[in-house]
Amino acid sequence: MTDSTAALRHEIATATDLQSVVRTMRALAASSIHQYEQSVLALADYRRAVDQGLGACLREVSPASEQRTAAPASRTTVGVIVFGSDQGLVGQFNAVVVDRVVDALRHIDGPRVIWAVGERIRARLVDAGMAIEAAYPVPGTVESIPSLVDRLQLDTETHPSQIPAAHIEIFHNSPTAGALYETVHRRLLPLDASWRTGLLKQAWPTARVPQVMGRRVDTLRALIREHLFISLFQACAQSLASENASRLAAMERADKNIEELLSKLRGRFHAQRQTSIDEELFDVTAGYAALSGDGRS
Repeated sequence: MTDSTAALRHEIATATDLQSVVRTMRALAASSIHQYEQSVLALADYRRAVDQGLGACLREVSPASEQRTAAPASRTTVGVIVFGSDQGLVGQFNAVVVDRVVDALRHIDGPRVIWAVGERIRARLVDAGMAIEAAYPVPGTVESIPSLVDRLQLDTETHPSQIPAAHIEIFHNSPTAGALYETVHRRLLPLDASWRTGLLKQAWPTARVPQVMGRRVDTLRALIREHLFISLFQACAQSLASENASRLAAMERADKNIEELLSKLRGRFHAQRQTSIDEELFDVTAGYAALSGDGRS
């Protein structure tokens, strides 16, 4: 055997320490997934309230006023928000999003402005030949998501290409039941007729007729802003849940590989120890036999 007992013992200790780190990261990823999924569920009630308010406003706002509030579909400059990751150990998480972005923009004419959330997704977009307007760090907790969403809203609303009308497309990964995640492409702005029709079909939950306070157009714009905030928050939280799901799968594979490696190392260690013991016993037996033979002569 070429491996010494001390060397094998060192390799086993190193692999055991690495397995401990992997299992800690796996536990953190699992905890984070639950955290982000719960934030999306908690947002559902707020979204329902905002949608109810939008429906009430749209019933009273004239089509002309609504058209001034929403962006026309003929806007040529397309704003693109892409959610990715800042950290590794996520497999093809960023690659699949970039592939979807490249494929979608191939069918969209005109200039585009791209905002990237995550350093790794920014690097991949640059490698794909795309110019990045701005990049943002990925939030590390649920509490950090609102500040990112506020910055995205401010930067997109004040960008010259999105004034006076905005056209925003968002790309992100979203968790699924049958797989780790799927890539989602959704148009955030302009708000189309199908969106308005869906809101108008919602029934008011009580028998009382809702009344809009203040100028109806201003209230509608404020509610639309909240609708956009919820949509961006949800996209970010789903992306983070998908990222941690991908990392959890990677850590589970790593844990399995380390366990197999440890099994092999322990087997070699026990075999080496057994060989050493056999050699020592053989030496003792041979020495005893030699001494016994000398005594008889």
